[in-house]
Amino acid sequence: MQLHDTTIPLSETLTRTIDGIQGETVTLRELMAAIGEQGLLMLCAVATLPFLIPVSIPGVSTVFGAAIVLLAIAVTLNRMPWMPKRILDRELSTASLVPALRKGVRIVSRIDAWVKPRALFLSDGHMARFNGMVLLFGGVLLMAPFGFVPFSNTAPAVGILLLTIGMLQRDGLFVLLGYLGTILTVVYFTVLIYGAWKAGGALFG
Repeated sequence: MQLHDTTIPLSETLTRTIDGIQGETVTLRELMAAIGEQGLLMLCAVATLPFLIPVSIPGVSTVFGAAIVLLAIAVTLNRMPWMPKRILDRELSTASLVPALRKGVRIVSRIDAWVKPRALFLSDGHMARFNGMVLLFGGVLLMAPFGFVPFSNTAPAVGILLLTIGMLQRDGLFVLLGYLGTILTVVYFTVLIYGAWKAGGALFG
């Protein structure tokens, strides 16, 4: 399996993909077909976009979170992913999804100018597999049942997006920022769990 990087700004490629979405609903299978040769990492980037803004779209965190996990496994093992039919063919409303994707692309476009090839060793060779494992962990965090908590989807999505940008554009700085985003997400979730535990102890103790 070949993972393609590109010198074209990520926001341009994402915009082309979103412009190709038609109809009242879209499935992950159709998104994969639209992205085509841009590969698995591009699909990971697309899957993070709805979580960059404070909006809730029913079913998206489950479908896109699971997709990122399975894509990350494929990146780690360097092979095409297997996905269950219920994930591939789950219909999502384009009326809600497409505007969220476009808003996410506008955020991505603001960092395009900062992206450039550097510290290439962080995105090549054995590091590519390690990055895949970090993506996998980020996908699991994205699926965590904290949807009612502010930024519980946004925090892991930012880490995943930064890491994906770094891998696609061979930018080691963004790979490191992706690591940092994932670590901060773990810290945030740990604080949430500890706070809930303390509150429960005070309430029932």
